Amino acid sequence: MEFNFEIAQQKDLPEIVTIYNQSIPTRIATADTELVSVAEKQEWFDSYNEDFPIWVIKDKNKIAGWVALEPFYGRPAYQKTAEISIYISQSYQKKGLGQKSLDFVFSKLDELKINVIVANIFSHNLPSQKLFQNNNFEQWGHLPDVAIMDSNLYSLDILGRHFD
Repeated sequence: MEFNFEIAQQKDLPEIVTIYNQSIPTRIATADTELVSVAEKQEWFDSYNEDFPIWVIKDKNKIAGWVALEPFYGRPAYQKTAEISIYISQSYQKKGLGQKSLDFVFSKLDELKINVIVANIFSHNLPSQKLFQNNNFEQWGHLPDVAIMDSNLYSLDILGRHFD
């Protein structure tokens, strides 16, 4: 399979939301606990721009996932730091798209003038933990038992990497 990365367009938002919603019931990749609507995600989608883009991952004309970079903490001093999110459709998981997504993002960092990436990953999300650790991300923080989902407590790790 050959995958292409394209800047997300408004027409892609429904599929982006569908893929995101697939992750909610798993309690592994997001702290949202209820499915979200396209309308609820519109403002979020509109916040992306050429400096902090969202890309869809396409398998021919089908969206297999998406990857996004967003400003870290919303303060000017962090303008070269981005938070990354990767969501892969359940039907495309375990096909190496997480690695392909990271490789693609890494190839764009100079153009985007980003030199630090952080990822907020639940401690129990072992596939994502492994993916980022295999790409030289280090644990920069651990927030124990900060999320409550279905009466269970979950910890969040902050992983980061400098790109010079």
